[in-house]
Amino acid sequence: MTALKSALPEVDMLTEVADMARFVSGVRGETGKAAAVLRPESSKEMVQAVCALNALGIRYHTQGGNTGLVGASIPDATGEQVVISTERLKDVFEVDLENRSLRVSAGFHLSEVNERLEPHGLFFPIDLGSDPQIGGMIATNTGGGRFLRYGDMRQQVLGLALITSAGEAVKLRGPVRKANTGTDWMQLAIGSASDFGIITEAVLNIEPIPRQQATALIVPKDEAAILPLLQALERLAGPMLSAFEFMSHAAMEAAFAHIPTLRNPFANGVLPQIALLVELSRPNEPAAWETDLDEVLQQILMAIWEGEDVAIEDALFGRADTMWAMRHGLSEGVRCTGKLYAFDLGFRRQDVLAFRAAMQVDLTQQFPDVQICDFGHVGDGGLHFNLVVDPARHSATFEEELRDWVVENAVDRFGASFSAEHGIGPKNQKYFDKYGQTQPFPIN
Repeated sequence: MTALKSALPEVDMLTEVADMARFVSGVRGETGKAAAVLRPESSKEMVQAVCALNALGIRYHTQGGNTGLVGASIPDATGEQVVISTERLKDVFEVDLENRSLRVSAGFHLSEVNERLEPHGLFFPIDLGSDPQIGGMIATNTGGGRFLRYGDMRQQVLGLALITSAGEAVKLRGPVRKANTGTDWMQLAIGSASDFGIITEAVLNIEPIPRQQATALIVPKDEAAILPLLQALERLAGPMLSAFEFMSHAAMEAAFAHIPTLRNPFANGVLPQIALLVELSRPNEPAAWETDLDEVLQQILMAIWEGEDVAIEDALFGRADTMWAMRHGLSEGVRCTGKLYAFDLGFRRQDVLAFRAAMQVDLTQQFPDVQICDFGHVGDGGLHFNLVVDPARHSATFEEELRDWVVENAVDRFGASFSAEHGIGPKNQKYFDKYGQTQPFPIN
């Protein structure tokens, strides 16, 4: 480490155990060890860091906001890796109002980006319960609660700059939206977990902040009504539909039990078996001739209630921030309930509910002491399939058996993705080795 420090006199370097503690601990309790932490402040310093590490034969591990959920953001347990943190990489922030784009360094957090964009009436439309850095969001191709309207990072990134493993600075596309001039290497880099290099900068599409929003909590009569309701809303609301989230009774119960700031909006505090968070939004200020968006949502739901073959038991209307606080509180509530085994699965939309129905029978029989506390994005087929057990029941053997069983059922029986948006990391490596590689297949 002395030689590394001598080679990088201008790059901030941490070597004390106490100083490095937050860089080697993950959000779900996993830990690693680091020989040192480097914190470059610019692309130039990042190049210098990579080149010095290569010259000294030192392995390194890139880290963004350390909000990942699969163990990919922390170093391994050997203590031989150097963490390269992008948290100080904040030298570029350029808003192009005419192009409606943002050139930004990878180290900015999502919240910081939106705070700076708000005075311009703009925002970055990937909505998450956590607060990751832009570089990490690109590396994992994150989606979020409003995927239904805005898509994932692939649809929002216009250009990238990265540092390859050889220490070369590379620019992949830029602020031009339409550029069909050859192989799009940028799209290979997005979602690759930095396999192709360390992302240092990006050009992002930015959107007008919605000036009108209407939100409702819908209680369907049963699970069979959920997909027809989604289809009816897509048909009647069109592009105004920006979110369609599902929350199970167990997940809501966990959130209200462990997060005292949340308000239970249901009558007499009685939680339904399933609740759906639905949001409509418009980017424009209400015009004199426009119907208020809250009224539009109520009219649409009334039309569905009366004229569609969809069974709605109840619908609650209220403040968007209150309802979204409930949705974003589910992860924390479930985590506090017991030992958590979390799965981030991606399905065809109709298979989300089919998988849930199968698991309520088969998993309960196979693992009777496991509680299902799931929620997800029915609109895009994403399911956060969370399983909770008493901490005393946990063992490495039990966890491996449970994880293998769930993933095999999801992938083999339902054609699911074992990682919808959380990435690979140590927790998913064995499933990547088994399912993740693209295999050639014959075309009949």
